[in-house]
Amino acid sequence: MKILLIGLALLIPTAGYAASGSWAADDTGVTLTLRGRVASSNPLRAPAGAAIGQELIATVGWRYRILGPTPAGLQVKLCAVARCMAIEGESGQSRGLAGEAANSDLRFVFSVEGKGALNPPLRVISNQVIVNYQ
Repeated sequence: MKILLIGLALLIPTAGYAASGSWAADDTGVTLTLRGRVASSNPLRAPAGAAIGQELIATVGWRYRILGPTPAGLQVKLCAVARCMAIEGESGQSRGLAGEAANSDLRFVFSVEGKGALNPPLRVISNQVIVNYQ
């Protein structure tokens, strides 16, 4: 009985730990020519064959690059299937999507407040995410 209890005690610390890891994806960006409109990036996904299983997002790092000046009123969101988080700045890291499935497709969503043409247009030349999961 004593040996059984010791064996169980050794298993308890590892029972709560899930596999952890990360994946990264990048793609070209979008072009937005009108204020008040929304442009969504192509989906950014985990590499094919990644063994993610049931793990959940812990943090997401992001980076996007704009060609030319950043227009006043720019709003950027990073979205999973179920929810979005507003992001500020061209790079950063957040727990805003924590709890979403780690194999979720992510998209950048760009908009510029107001009405009328953007001159010059908003040209996002690249998008990148790094998803840390456990």
